Amino acid sequence: MKRRANPQLSSAGECALALYEQTIRSQEDLTPASVRNYLSDVRHFIAWYEAREAERAGDDLKRRDFDVQAITTPTLTNYRTYLQTTQRQKPASVNRSLISLKRYFGWAIRTHFITYDPAAAVKLVGQEDVAPRHLDDQEEQALLAAVTKRGILRDRVLIILLLHTGLRAREICQLRRDQVKLGKRSGSLEIIGKRNKYREVPLNATARKVLEEYLPTLPPDTVFLFPSGKTKGTLSERALGYIVKRYASSAKLPDVSPHDLRHRFGYRMAEFVPLHRLAQIMGHDSLDTTRLYIQGTKQDLQQAVETIAWT
Repeated sequence: MKRRANPQLSSAGECALALYEQTIRSQEDLTPASVRNYLSDVRHFIAWYEAREAERAGDDLKRRDFDVQAITTPTLTNYRTYLQTTQRQKPASVNRSLISLKRYFGWAIRTHFITYDPAAAVKLVGQEDVAPRHLDDQEEQALLAAVTKRGILRDRVLIILLLHTGLRAREICQLRRDQVKLGKRSGSLEIIGKRNKYREVPLNATARKVLEEYLPTLPPDTVFLFPSGKTKGTLSERALGYIVKRYASSAKLPDVSPHDLRHRFGYRMAEFVPLHRLAQIMGHDSLDTTRLYIQGTKQDLQQAVETIAWT
């Protein structure tokens, strides 16, 4: 069940959320997407709580508006059950909501709005590790054919770099021209990733070739590798997502994002490269994250069991 985009809250609920928003926007180093996700998760919890309390109170009693001090650990475990059973959310989505609430109540403790943390004892939902969503060989070829046939050079370079470097959407959007280092038989991108962590991402022959074609087309005073057509700044993550989706739709590929192209890179590289090297290239802090790329996809597992079929 898809949850509502922006459920209404009581004035008390809106006030509580606004106080939290002010803190995470001004005092924490978070991406705009992370801020939106955290606030959305807390908003949906408050909306669920207020709706439940209103239903319990009935028509004759005053509705109980949100009060952070009234939240207990059982309240949060009941919400977890609601997400799993009524909303039928997948474990990853449930856990994202729970992590957002743990952050929220941790903040409430630090700011002395509450005296104990009801979220501390709440456990996340267990789940099996599965390979991230990515394109298969035919889908990759269809996407490349679409952007080659219908796209401009910039769009082709964007998609090829995503497929051959594994950059995050934010990293490729913020690339500056001076971060590109090209040699005759080698090349690299100087990347400032999550938490301002620096790494160098090597460029293979395919990536170098499209960059050598693309760089001379940029005006001499261009700062960013992919400047915005509307502003003097760089291409936004939203615009990048739209570009990928447009050519994916043309190739009849549903729900393809820039992150899926990063996953495609990781999955292909994991077949040939030791995990510790792949983690270095992709900017992972933990090998546990990189290890997901050696997990079999549904197609891999289907092919595996077919090997013993009685046919």
